[in-house]
Amino acid sequence: MTNGARSADQIYDILSQRIAERALAPGASLTETVLASEFGLSRTPVREALHRLAGEGLVERGARRAFFVRRMTAADLSDLFESLGEIEATCARLAALRMTEIERDGLNRMVTEMPRDYARHNSSFHAAIRAGARNQILATLALDLERRSLPWRDASLRASAARVEQSRLEHRAIVEAVRDGDGSRAAKLMRSHMAGSLSTISERLG
Repeated sequence: MTNGARSADQIYDILSQRIAERALAPGASLTETVLASEFGLSRTPVREALHRLAGEGLVERGARRAFFVRRMTAADLSDLFESLGEIEATCARLAALRMTEIERDGLNRMVTEMPRDYARHNSSFHAAIRAGARNQILATLALDLERRSLPWRDASLRASAARVEQSRLEHRAIVEAVRDGDGSRAAKLMRSHMAGSLSTISERLG
């Protein structure tokens, strides 16, 4: 990966975190020249980061190629998490039926870990479930929606130790269902898990 690509990734990470934590308010202008000056970079990686944010629904294009932080309403977030929850639930159901014993053991070890970076661990857990589902189209759809929701999910995990602990318990329950080969229970638990994330986020934004 080139330095330019790394810079674009870093700008994306910083801006998405600011948006999720409301350090950048809905409707705030994002100007290439101002951001390039702030980060000490050329406008190219800034532009790449802004286009990525726009593709994931975090910012919008305005007149004269200007960008603005998208006004994400409670209804928007509800639709996003409902969609992600249904797809993740389907992946969990299929994973319970299709994962190998080695994969199930790996998933079990994952939920017994005490990671320092739980947000990253959370993403790895969901990626393992998607991989175990053995359906590339579902995995691609889930990954796209995860990217759109990730800033809010990460922000809620950073801000709430209680949500982290609850998430760990929910992961363990999902893994138990997967290890038992109980697809219906795994799907139900995953759906509830995603609803819990939305509830925490809604409380923070309320």
